[in-house]
Order: sequence, then C-alpha cells, then structure tokens
Amino acid sequence: MTTPTTPFPRFHLALPVTDLDDTLAFYRDVMACPMGRSDTRWVDLDFFGHQLVLHMVEPDDHPTMATNEVDAHAVPAGHFGPILEWDQFQSLADRFRSHQVAFVIEPYVRFEGKRGEQATMFVKDPSQNYLEFKAFRDINMLFATDLDQA
Repeated sequence: MTTPTTPFPRFHLALPVTDLDDTLAFYRDVMACPMGRSDTRWVDLDFFGHQLVLHMVEPDDHPTMATNEVDAHAVPAGHFGPILEWDQFQSLADRFRSHQVAFVIEPYVRFEGKRGEQATMFVKDPSQNYLEFKAFRDINMLFATDLDQA
C-alpha cells in the first residue's frame, strides 16, 4: 500500500468545452473555483489547488463518453475530480443541490463500515465533462488493494 504524500505536485488538465461562458459559470459560480488567466477561447481556473484550463472546441470535436458498470452504476469511463475531506464532500454535495446541479450518480458510500469506506458522487459540467468527487474515511486507504475488508 502506498500512502499519499503532501506536499504533492499539482496537476494541469486542459478540458475541452463546447460553451465557454456556461461552463466557466459552473466552475466559477457553482464550484467557487477562482479564475486565473484567460483569452477568448480558454480560461485558467484554480480547481482545488490544481490548474484546470477550459479550452473551447466545436461540439463535433468534443469526445463522447463510454461507461463501465461499478456498483450497479454506469460510471463514465472519462472523468476526473479531487479527493476531498469527508466534510468537504458533504458540503459540496449540498452546494450542488442548492444550485440544482443534477447528479449523474447521487452521492453514496462504498464499502460502508469497511476499511476502504469512501463517499463518491458524479456530476457533469455544461459541456458534458464528467466529474467524480470522492472522500475516504481514512485517506491511507487511497491506494489500498483490500478496500472491502472489515
């Protein structure tokens, strides 16, 4: 098992978007991501300490999303998102609800009462990019292979 370390490298993700204004409003206003540099076809955001860049693309150039079944949910194969503290996760779920953001997969707890207990939820932004948010009861289980053991 590998335990996550801090401080850690920040990641940079360039995300294709089909509507820059609506997608920016989602990240800036709903998720409270501070804005950085911008131009007419892209915007930098502080996404939980990481650099997320929204890049405008034509709708036909936006990738389609395949899914895989996990816990009887159709999980989008292409997705990203931060691993939050348990309370942060609950607050963000409440924030999504208050902004009437539809869940692709409602918040739920996996491996409840077991070593790898974790909360997860999926939403998508206005450009149809899927985001997963997670929280572990014990962050040391992040890379554990025996999550479902008591």
